[in-house]
Amino acid sequence: MDTYQQMRRVISQSGFTVLGAFHPAAADDAPQDTGTLVLVGNAGPAMWERFSAERDPAQCEMDEWTRATISKMAMSLNAKAVFPFDAPFQPFQRWARSSGAGFISPLGLNIHPEFGLWHAFRAALCFIDKIDFPNPATEQSPCDTCTGKPCLTTCPVSAFNGEIYDTIACSTHLASAAGTTCMQKGCLARLACPVGQEYYYPPDQIQFHMRHFKNARMAAQNPSKESAND
Repeated sequence: MDTYQQMRRVISQSGFTVLGAFHPAAADDAPQDTGTLVLVGNAGPAMWERFSAERDPAQCEMDEWTRATISKMAMSLNAKAVFPFDAPFQPFQRWARSSGAGFISPLGLNIHPEFGLWHAFRAALCFIDKIDFPNPATEQSPCDTCTGKPCLTTCPVSAFNGEIYDTIACSTHLASAAGTTCMQKGCLARLACPVGQEYYYPPDQIQFHMRHFKNARMAAQNPSKESAND
């Protein structure tokens, strides 16, 4: 088994997914001495299932669980792990473009050619060596050939127009009785995307992320008020 496939196996067995890989150039602003950068995250429910089984809901937040779990995995692979939630913040979206496995969707979210909108970057593994890996299956965004762009016409408060995301309209709706459907089923605009439907998150995972998003947005709008964390 070659180095890349062995690495993918270890990552998959840990509940995570390889979302892209590339050999950084100077313009990519990767950590020093990085020969290969591998984007790691969740796609579908696998990571959530492990997180749900291992976390203490009263104490363990997803970011700290992710840091502990991936740091241990990175050590076993002789790699350095960096995280999107740690300052100084790293250019994960730019790295996704450099890997050829990420594109900007009309919602402003990163869309993956296979996983669609049902993924999230949790870390990047930085290897000193240049590891051989397959080229991306496509260099074209799936949004380029999407007819109708249903993601832009499904939001009940028209928070998306393809250029601007109205976060206040979105979070206000979620905090109201009218936003119950979105809180229970997930962002309707995201659900309307036809790409990667087989990787939809299960209801408990969707509701976890929706609560976290709503609480974070409301706290940002009302910094004097405390907000519960997931």
